[in-house]
Formats: sequence, structure tokens, C-alpha cells
Amino acid sequence: MRKHEGPNHSALEALMEKEEFARISGFSKRAFAMWAPRLYDYQNGYLTTLIAHDQELRRNNPESPELRELEELRRIWPNTPWAATTFNFGPETTCFRHADYGNLAFGWCSVTALGEYDHTKGGHLILWDMRLVIQFPPGSTILIPSCAISHSNARIQKGENRYSFTQYSAGGIFRWVDNDFKKVEDGYAAMSPEEEKARREELAKQLTFGLTLYSTIDEIKSLVCSRSVS
Repeated sequence: MRKHEGPNHSALEALMEKEEFARISGFSKRAFAMWAPRLYDYQNGYLTTLIAHDQELRRNNPESPELRELEELRRIWPNTPWAATTFNFGPETTCFRHADYGNLAFGWCSVTALGEYDHTKGGHLILWDMRLVIQFPPGSTILIPSCAISHSNARIQKGENRYSFTQYSAGGIFRWVDNDFKKVEDGYAAMSPEEEKARREELAKQLTFGLTLYSTIDEIKSLVCSRSVS
């Protein structure tokens, strides 16, 4: 969670304590775990590892002034697989075409639309690479690989309001954990030539690896049926 100072910090803390946002986060989390269970476990596992490492550092270095100055890492909401969230207060939130290149390349983020607007006349979600324009009513949530797919939303009508609530994880978190809690360059510096070569070869296969974490419709059907039987 990014640390904000002064009034902004207090306002965001108050928002995150609202039951409404906890419920949206819980719904998003369960939808993620349902439709992409392997990817959910992957993203959730890295966040668990990151927080556990922070807690271990604090236990082993209780007098560290550097750690005392930093806010303790924690999940924004219980069991959320995402490391960060953004509230866009609008009041006429519109995003131009973009991809969130800072996020995990194959990871999913959660986008929720809020406000009061006629979703048949504006506020549509546009997924450019897929050539889709989707009606997106207030209260709707969608899970998308926001780094890989260009997306935007249509303007709403005059006098209406639209806000957004997004949950996501930066790709840097995964690189930090993979490099033994170091920056990439420091991680490479600590490797032998053989280890660095193996690491670079592994990274070259990241796209293929990421796709193995996605689930097919048949897999989801099989999972649902197995749960129903049990």
C-alpha cells in the first residue's frame, strides 16, 4: 500500500474501513479465485511472501530506525490478492486508451465502476485489442489483464457522475521477491554467471508461463462440478 501523508492518508484510511469497499474487494477476490484459480494463487502467494518477509525483518531488527520510519506492510483488506488500490473521485471519471505497463504483465486487476449514469448511453468499457465495447453499469466489476490489454471508457452524459475503484499489483513486487528482496540489478550482481544465464532464460519464457496460469472454460466447469459433488 502506498503511504500518503496528512489529510490524504486519513481520508484513504477512512475509505478503506468502509464496509462497502470491503464487500467489493471480497466479491472481486472470490471472482478472481473462481475464474483464474492458478493465477489467483500466484498473485496471492507473492503478496503473502512479501508481507511475511517484512514481518520477519521487523522481528529480527526491532531497533532499526529505517524500519521504524516505514509503515508496516499489510493487506488493504483481509485475504485480498492485490497489493494496491486506487480511488478515482471523478466526478466524471474517464480514462483515455492506455495499458497499465507497471502492473504484472499477465496479472489480473479488478475495475469497479460507481456513480449514477445511464450505462446504455455512456460509461462503456472499451477493450481495444479485443474490439469490444461493453456496457458497464454502476456497481459492475470486471477482471482484466490491464497491462496486456489496451482499455478505456466512454464519456458519460452531462449532469451524471462516475467514479472508479481499482485493485492491482505492480510488477515490481514480483521482481523484488524473485530477486530475493533486492532490486533487479542487485539481484544479478549477487548471481554467478551460470545463475544469471539461467535466470534470463527463465524470464524469456515469462509469457508462456503466464498463460499456463490462465484457466479454460472446461477447467472451470470441471472445478465447479467437482465442488458440487463434494
